[in-house]
Amino acid sequence: MKNVIFKVLSLLLLVLVSSCSDSKKSTYNSQKDVDMSSDYTAINHPGKKLLENQCYVCHNPSTNHNDRIAPPMVAVKSHYLNDDISNKEFADAIWNFVEKPTEKKSKMRGAVKRFNLMPYQVFKEEDIRLIADYMYEFKIDEPEWFKKHIEEESKGKVKYRNDGAKLNDTLISNYQTPEEKGLQYALSTKKELGKNLMGTIQKKGTKEAVTFCNVKAYPITDSMAIAQNARIKRVSDRPRNSNNQANKKELAIIEQFKKSIASNKDYKPVTELIDGVNHFYYPITTNSMCLQCHGEPNKDINADVYATISQLYPTDKAVGYDVNQVRGIWSITFNN
Repeated sequence: MKNVIFKVLSLLLLVLVSSCSDSKKSTYNSQKDVDMSSDYTAINHPGKKLLENQCYVCHNPSTNHNDRIAPPMVAVKSHYLNDDISNKEFADAIWNFVEKPTEKKSKMRGAVKRFNLMPYQVFKEEDIRLIADYMYEFKIDEPEWFKKHIEEESKGKVKYRNDGAKLNDTLISNYQTPEEKGLQYALSTKKELGKNLMGTIQKKGTKEAVTFCNVKAYPITDSMAIAQNARIKRVSDRPRNSNNQANKKELAIIEQFKKSIASNKDYKPVTELIDGVNHFYYPITTNSMCLQCHGEPNKDINADVYATISQLYPTDKAVGYDVNQVRGIWSITFNN
C-alpha cells in the first residue's frame, strides 16, 4: 500500500514539475514551428488586418506607380517566395529583414535604390509572423500593373508570385466598430501625409520636407477630415507647432501610451462615446526616418535642417526623440 501511495505522489509531483516548467516557456515560441494558418480562413486571419494596418500605410496596393513611396507588398511576396520555401522559412526571411533593415539583408535592391532603405521601427515578431503567414497562405491585394511590371523590370529574373487561396470579398461584413473606423481615419490620413512627405524627402531632401510640413500638413489633414466626415487632429505634449498642443485629457492619454510602449506592453486605441460622438485616440510613434527632423540636433538632425526648423517653428519642442517613442497622438472625433 505504501508503495502505491508513493508511486501516486511521485507521479503527481512529476506532473506539477512538468506543468511548472512548461508555464515558463514562451507560448509564442511553441507556435513558431506549427502551421498557424490551419485555424484561419482568408477572412478571419489576424495577419490580414495587421497587413492592412501596419504595412499598407507605405506599401498600399492602390497607390499608383509614380506616386509610390515603397513597393506594394505583393512585390515583397514575389521576391521572398519560391517553390521550395516553407511557411516558416518564408516568415523567418521576412522577420530577419524587418527586425533591423539593412541593405545587405534586403532581397529587393532595386526597391532600396528607388525608395531608400526601409526606416527602422519596432515591430512585434509575432505580428510580422502572422503577416507572413497570411501572405504565404492567401492571395493578397495587388496593383493591376504589377504582374507586367515585375516581369519587365527584372527581365525575367524575379517571377511574379501571389500564390494562395483567394479571399471572397462578398463574405466580408461592411460593419466597422468605432475603434476600426477611427483607426481607418488615422491610418488613411497618415498614409496621405506620409506619401507626400516621403516623396518630398526622396526628391528634394529633408530640408524641403520641413517646409512642406509647414505649408501642407494642415491642408492635407483637413481635406482628409472633410472626405471622411470626421474631425482629425495630431496633438502632442511636445508640439512643433503650438496649435498642436494637447489638452488635459489628451495629455493623460499620451502618458498612458508612453508607459505601454516603453514597457513593451500591448496597447489598443482609446475610444469613448460621449453624447453620441465617438472620441478616438491612437499613438504617433517615431521610426528612424522621423529622427531626421525629430531626433537630436547636430546628431540626427542636420544643421541646415535644424536651422530651417528653428526659423519656421520658433517655439519648437518636438526634438530629442529616439526610435519607437510616442511623439503625439491622433485625436479624432466622428458621429456614432
